[in-house]
Amino acid sequence: MAPSTQHVFIDGTFADLAQELAEYLNVGSEVQPLLEGNVNKKDEALKKLVTASTALNSSPEKEFTAAYNLLVYLVLQSPSVNMFLPRICENLSKPITSSPVNGSGLALSVLTTIFNLLQPDNEVRFNVFQAILRLVKSSGLFEMLRPQLTKLDKWIVEWDAEEEDQRKLFSQIADVAEDAGEEEQAYQYVLKALRTFDSGEVSSPDAQGLSLRALKVALLSNTHYDFQDLTSLPPIQALNDSHPIYFELLEIFSEKELEDYNDFRDEHDGWIEEQGLDNSKLHRKMRLLTLASVAASTNSRELEYKRIAKALQIPAEDVEMWVIDVIRAGLIEGKLSQQKQVFLVHRTTYRVFGEKQWREVATRLDQWKASLRSIKEVISTQRQQAEAQKEREMQEADRKATGAGSGATGMSGGRRGGGGKDMVEMGTD
Repeated sequence: MAPSTQHVFIDGTFADLAQELAEYLNVGSEVQPLLEGNVNKKDEALKKLVTASTALNSSPEKEFTAAYNLLVYLVLQSPSVNMFLPRICENLSKPITSSPVNGSGLALSVLTTIFNLLQPDNEVRFNVFQAILRLVKSSGLFEMLRPQLTKLDKWIVEWDAEEEDQRKLFSQIADVAEDAGEEEQAYQYVLKALRTFDSGEVSSPDAQGLSLRALKVALLSNTHYDFQDLTSLPPIQALNDSHPIYFELLEIFSEKELEDYNDFRDEHDGWIEEQGLDNSKLHRKMRLLTLASVAASTNSRELEYKRIAKALQIPAEDVEMWVIDVIRAGLIEGKLSQQKQVFLVHRTTYRVFGEKQWREVATRLDQWKASLRSIKEVISTQRQQAEAQKEREMQEADRKATGAGSGATGMSGGRRGGGGKDMVEMGTD
């Protein structure tokens, strides 16, 4: 969808063009009287044209776009344009029988033209966009929609769309994305829809239905490991009352470990399978999240293989494989040391950051302060020792210099005395 424009290059008067289209749609005899005489019944003529326009879906492919563009151009001449366009959009959402292969693309092109011809704040743009979504969903042309989603927030503001309409739109986009296999995109638009519920609606059937949809996607996703985006939403929190078992499962994936998940399964035997959830996926994700938690809670930054094996309930020989999987998931960074049988933790992701994590941070800060204090004491001691050694060396050097100076003066005086005596004796002779 290109930037909005109002330029349409079609020559001819309204009456001539309307009659031309009426003849093409085989309603010329019905439309002609409405276009003649002093009283031009433009809207009545348009009503007949729009009603008959369903036939355009079976018109030859090479004539389809031109015929629809002419119809759109004529409708835009009416002050009642918003009465006619929704019907045209509805027609374009239906199959183009004359072109099974290219029909969706042709219809999408016409809908895009309609969207762009309307003023940005025209509320019918909302209906046109919904028609585009229906067409994209049925045709699988999600790639044509993707670039436009970046403008959606701006459009919603321009349309002054109410929260219920926004919710409907976000849900539609989520459906379209899901059908196209765009799991993450679908998930994000379900979250957007959930954010449109006010405090009095969070327990409504619609809110709870969307909440369960979002939770299931997050649980089964191969790439989603952070559940804070869910737990912060009021409709999700309302699951604690309406669907307490689901909420319990969410809490486990948000902040608990594999042992808790296994206890959950034992307590609710068969429930996961009944809900259509995949235990193998959930079990694997819990192991990855558990390793991230264990890595985050270690103070030494050296995580022993045996501790990992115990936490993940796996054989010791599988530890390195699981560590590599957690690194690939982006939950931790570090280096494996086969020689020392430890994983050296460089960075880890906190799954939840609450009182417990603040205590861990405080403990580490205290450890760092103690380490820095010890280092400072060692440096201070070394400096004092160095200064004392330097002082001793300087004193020793001074003593040597003083001793050497005294010895040199005595020898020189003896020589001068002896030399003087010789000179006197030589003078006597």
